[in-house]
Amino acid sequence: MEGGYSSPLRALRRILLYLFLTIPLMPVQAFFLLTNKRLARELPFRYHRRGCRILGIQVVRVGEPAKDHPVLYVANHASYFDIPVLGSLVRASFIAKAEIASWPFFSWLAKLQRSVFVDRRRSQTSGQRDEIAARLADKDDLVLFAEGTSGDGNRVLPFKSALFAVAEREVEGRPLTVQPVSITYTRLDGMPMGRFLRPFYAWYGDMSLPGHAWEALGLGIVTVVVQFHEPVTIQDYGSRKALAEHCHRVVAGGVADALGGKVGLPRSRGLRIRRPAGSAAAGATASSAATSASG
Repeated sequence: MEGGYSSPLRALRRILLYLFLTIPLMPVQAFFLLTNKRLARELPFRYHRRGCRILGIQVVRVGEPAKDHPVLYVANHASYFDIPVLGSLVRASFIAKAEIASWPFFSWLAKLQRSVFVDRRRSQTSGQRDEIAARLADKDDLVLFAEGTSGDGNRVLPFKSALFAVAEREVEGRPLTVQPVSITYTRLDGMPMGRFLRPFYAWYGDMSLPGHAWEALGLGIVTVVVQFHEPVTIQDYGSRKALAEHCHRVVAGGVADALGGKVGLPRSRGLRIRRPAGSAAAGATASSAATSASG
C-alpha cells in the first residue's frame, strides 16, 4: 500500500473522478438504448475500462473470451469491483440479484447496462428464464455469478445448478456457449495480498457497502487476474448439474492457480495487462488505450 494505509484523500479523489466520468454518460447510454443497440453495447465496455483506471484497478487477462456469440460467462464473485473488472474485458450484461434493482444509483447503472434481475422465488423463475433466453437469442452475451452470492476471495463457493437452466436452451439450433471465468484479487501495490488483505476488496457477509468501498478506494493499486477458460456446452456434460460442477471445478482451479502465482504473472502466456492511471508506465498505457479506442 502507498504509505501502508487507506488514504481518505485518495478515496475522495477516486470517487469524484468516477462520478465525473459516470454522471455525464448516463443520459448518453439511455439515448443509445433507445436508438442504437451497437453503441449501447460498446459504451459500457469503454466506460468500465476507464473506470478501472480511475479506481486503481490493474486488470490482468489470461486467456481469451469466446469468439462465438452469444456467450454465457460463468464466474465466481468476490466483490462489487467484479462488475467493472469483467465489464472492461467483455461486452456483456450481468445477471443480477433482484434486490439490486432497488439500490440507489447502482440500480440505475445496472439498468443502463441492461442487467437481468433474477428473483429466486419459484413463481418468478419461468419468466426470468424466458427473458434471459430472449436476450441470448438477440446475441447478447451475459455474465452469471454462479455462486449466487459473493465470497471472501480465498475460495470459490459451490455453484448453484438451478442458475444454469438457461444453458439448456439452444440458440439458432445449437447449444449455448458457456465459458468459465476465474476472478482473483492477487496483489496490492505489487505485493501478494494474502488472506489478511483480500477482505479489503472482497465484500461478503454483513459488511457495510459504503464503509467497505471507502476503505478499499483509499488503498493503492489492486491487481485482479481474470482467467478465461475453455468454452463448453451443456451437451459436453449431459445435464446442468454436471455442467455446474465442471464450471466450479475449473473456476476454483483458476482461482487457486492465481493465488499461488501460477498464472497472472508477466511471464504467463496469453496475458494482457492494463495499468491504472498514476501507476508506472501509465502514460504508455493511456496511449495504447487511446489507440485501441480510435480503432
